[in-house]
Amino acid sequence: MEEASHEPSAEPEAVSIAGIRQAAARIGPHVHYTPVMTCRALDEMSGGREVFLKCELFQKTGSFKARGACNAVLLTPPECRDIVTHSSGNHAQALAWAASVKGVNAHIVMPHNSMAVKVAAVRDYGASITLCENTKSGRETTAAAVVSGHPLSTLIHPYNDPRVQCGQGTVGLELVQQVKEQTGGAGLDAVVVPVGGGGLITGVATAVKALCPGIRVIGAEPSKAADAFRSKQSGSLQGHDCEGMPDTIADGLRTTLGSTTWPVVRDSVDEIVTVSEEEIRLWMRVVYERMKLVIEPSAAVGVAALMSPRVRGMPQDVKRVGVVLCGGNVDVTLLQDLLAGDGNPLPV
Repeated sequence: MEEASHEPSAEPEAVSIAGIRQAAARIGPHVHYTPVMTCRALDEMSGGREVFLKCELFQKTGSFKARGACNAVLLTPPECRDIVTHSSGNHAQALAWAASVKGVNAHIVMPHNSMAVKVAAVRDYGASITLCENTKSGRETTAAAVVSGHPLSTLIHPYNDPRVQCGQGTVGLELVQQVKEQTGGAGLDAVVVPVGGGGLITGVATAVKALCPGIRVIGAEPSKAADAFRSKQSGSLQGHDCEGMPDTIADGLRTTLGSTTWPVVRDSVDEIVTVSEEEIRLWMRVVYERMKLVIEPSAAVGVAALMSPRVRGMPQDVKRVGVVLCGGNVDVTLLQDLLAGDGNPLPV
């Protein structure tokens, strides 16, 4: 991992490379240093580029979310005995785990239609669960009610929190260092990061832009949940263009950008690429077939964007591309359907 700063601990007011380095030192004893893997078949399918896959499916709780949750929980004051959040699954699991690391209570608000495997995992980590309506307002109002019922509690937002964003940024620190080690010093030319609420891409963009000036940061988003794409196009923060939460299989990317993630996406993310549900399924299957990795649909969004005409058509001087495989939490009962399909996956 990039050598971490040992400056005094403090809650960051905004995501920064200094805050990310401090987060790396803080969470290092608790989280995994996940591998970066390569696959010649994916290199060829991407147009002959070198592709480096940051495998956060091997992270604690099965996703990158453990990093941000751990950093945020470890920064809570000693008198805080109850941690509250709202999440459809991955942040919920991560916060429940992180609370157990610190020895405090976790209270998780989850939509009633959350994946059963993620609900079960949250309970297994010892957290209490409150179900809510599958809307942004439903999550937020229910979480606020839980906080009001626990006087010594604090709310840790899934992504709109600099403590969380700095933790997620450690993905970028590791990825840049690992690629340099694997290539004998050559740096990344671009990185593809899935976008939901924007906590991951906010942290990663901040880290990689500081370490590799000139690198391209590409957000990957389901076309059914394309608020970040429309925000970039319009130059102003946009919500979803549907009632409730979008109906995409990439359940971890159904949320919208937040007030603190949007400015980073606006200023530091070079473009957003959207992909269809069919493309998500296809590349989830291809990664399984070629690399024997079971990734969740949200992670497949990044691979689908890499293989899109937009990214494959980038100039040839963009030679080395990192892709964050953000997690591997997928309900076993859905796995067979998600991996099903025929035909030659090679792009034409």
